Amino acid sequence: MHTSAKKSTVYPVTALLRPVQTAAKKIRSLKVQGARNIAITAIRAIEALAKETQAKNKREFLEQLSEAKEILFASRETEPLMRNAVRWVINQVEKSEYENIRDLVKAISSASQQFLRKLKDSKEKIANIGAKRIRDNSVIFTHCHSSTVTHLLRKAKQEGKSFEVICTETRPVFQGRITAKEMLELDVKTTLIVDSAARFFMNRADLVLVGADAITSEGNVINKIGTSMIALVAKEARTPFYVVSELLKFDPVTMYGDYEKIEERNSEEVWEKPPKGLTIRNPAFDVTRRDFIHGIICEEGIISPHSITEVIHRKYPWIFK
Repeated sequence: MHTSAKKSTVYPVTALLRPVQTAAKKIRSLKVQGARNIAITAIRAIEALAKETQAKNKREFLEQLSEAKEILFASRETEPLMRNAVRWVINQVEKSEYENIRDLVKAISSASQQFLRKLKDSKEKIANIGAKRIRDNSVIFTHCHSSTVTHLLRKAKQEGKSFEVICTETRPVFQGRITAKEMLELDVKTTLIVDSAARFFMNRADLVLVGADAITSEGNVINKIGTSMIALVAKEARTPFYVVSELLKFDPVTMYGDYEKIEERNSEEVWEKPPKGLTIRNPAFDVTRRDFIHGIICEEGIISPHSITEVIHRKYPWIFK
């Protein structure tokens, strides 16, 4: 698995690209978090660019969209949902028969709305499926923050189920606190623990629910750093470990020998003013092998990670093109 601290490409800021640059900056700085929210932000930036375009023909318009795509892709390395969303929207324009700019802009808007509806529908399906695994008086263990996981838990609460949640704080930027606050807003009994206490509390849990930032062709899952450690602890405790994710987080490049890149973030997130000469590493994600995953809760049901490629071929064949 590759670990990368590659610098993002710097593009000139023009009035046309400003919405895209602004979106990329928010994604890079974690002002926008969660794969779903990042994908939505990217799509809306593409829409904003399209509405302001001064392109004279389809070729110029596609060149502008391509430049916007590269800026957004460079904002985060481990975001296949965002990349799949942007690719799909631009592809709808490329294959359209429209030549008039006004029609092409409408095509961008239509494709964007269609993709956002797909995301919303998948989120609801996942919640309906996953909520069935929540039983009264069960204890759910979570790591980091996933809007798809919290929506699933919200659905279980709406169904009248009583349960409690254990959240890791998720260092170094504490995304687990977001999950904890959302659970308290739902009036769910919630306990926040330091990451290193996961093994101490795992025997109390009935199941683990985590999100995903990427799914590989082997069925391995890339998620917030520490996820693989929790999966290992869950296996030792014989606690079912579920990944809650849209299938659109599948990364097609892993079909062809590439590794999913692991983003390495600024060391100041770990220690703002460390002693001189100290080396600090800050990988944002790690890889959880499919053998540790009880099942992937997705819009197609609860599937084995071993069958991921087959399911993607059936559900989203365009990903492989």
